[in-house]
Amino acid sequence: MRAEIEIAKQWLAKAENDLLNADNNLKAEDIPSDTVCFHCQQAAEKILKAYLVANQQSYPITHDLLLILEQVLLLIPNAEQLRNNLILLTPYAVEIRYPDDGCMPSVEDALEARKAAEEIRSWLSTSIPNLF
Repeated sequence: MRAEIEIAKQWLAKAENDLLNADNNLKAEDIPSDTVCFHCQQAAEKILKAYLVANQQSYPITHDLLLILEQVLLLIPNAEQLRNNLILLTPYAVEIRYPDDGCMPSVEDALEARKAAEEIRSWLSTSIPNLF
């Protein structure tokens, strides 16, 4: 289990970097809201994968947060509380990175995405406090 915890901590460190990137961009004079939303989605994805790794589970190779959630729910049913935040963040995984999808979130969307990511991080800190 020790090796899994160390790998999960690495996943969490990557997620923390995504959150730092989001926070730094939110402080910018001209906020790149699409970038903030993308990094919030990435943080949530890495947090869910950290949970799975810490529990000696493999994770699906996907950006679909709801698919990852289904695997997490097999281990901890209270993760259902994350669903609405994951629904909010899921579109920011792929579509937002390309100009032809017409998706440009507002600053308010970016703030909402950051709040959702923080709630997911908080869930992990309660679920597996020894990762922090």
